[in-house]
Amino acid sequence: MDTLTLPNDVDVRGTFRARGGIIGMTRTDLEQDDFQPVHLPLENFRIWDAYGSLVGSAAADDLGITAGAFGTGCPYLTAGDLKAAGATTRRARTTARLPLEYVSGQSVRIVVTAGMLTTAADGSCTVDVEAYLVAGDTTKSGSDLVTTAAQSMNSTAFSDLNFELSASTLDAGAVLDIRISISCTDAATATAVTPAIADVMLSVDVKG
Repeated sequence: MDTLTLPNDVDVRGTFRARGGIIGMTRTDLEQDDFQPVHLPLENFRIWDAYGSLVGSAAADDLGITAGAFGTGCPYLTAGDLKAAGATTRRARTTARLPLEYVSGQSVRIVVTAGMLTTAADGSCTVDVEAYLVAGDTTKSGSDLVTTAAQSMNSTAFSDLNFELSASTLDAGAVLDIRISISCTDAATATAVTPAIADVMLSVDVKG
C-alpha cells in the first residue's frame, strides 16, 4: 500500500515514528478564516491633503484626534464640535497593507466604528470611505475599490459600519490608500454635536 488515507482524527497514545519524510502543509492546504480583523491605529492617520502631517485638532476640512484622560477615555478621530455649523465635511487619510495570510481575491472590508458624542445632529451625519490600490510607483492603480455608499453615524449609540471592497485585484501584501470622510449638517443644536470614530480596521479572509 503506497498511500493510506484516514478520513478522521488519529489519536496516538504511544510513540509515533516516521521512517520516511513528513510532508508539511502549504498555506493553500489550510482552512480559510473569513473576516479576520487587522487594526489600523488611529494615530497613523494623516492630513488628507497634506500627507506629511499627522492629524492634530479638527479644523477646516480635516479630522482630528483626541482622547479622554488615561484610564477613562480612549483615543478617537473626531470632526470636532459641529453644532450649528451647517454642512461640514472633514477627512483624514492613511495606508494599510493586506497581511501575508490574506487569500488573494477574497473578501476585504473596512470597518469603521462610529457615532456621536453627547448629541446627534439635527440634520444628518454620515461617514464615507474610499480606498485605492497603491501601484508601487507613487501612483494609484484603478478606481475606488469601495462599493458601499456613505452610511449614517448620526446616533449616540456607536456601531460598526462595514464598507465592502472590490477585491478581485487584491493580493497578500497589497497596500491600500484610504480616505475617511465625515459629513455633518447641523443648523441650531444647542449642545455639542461631535462626530467620533472609535476604531478602524480591515476585515479580511485569511489562511494561517
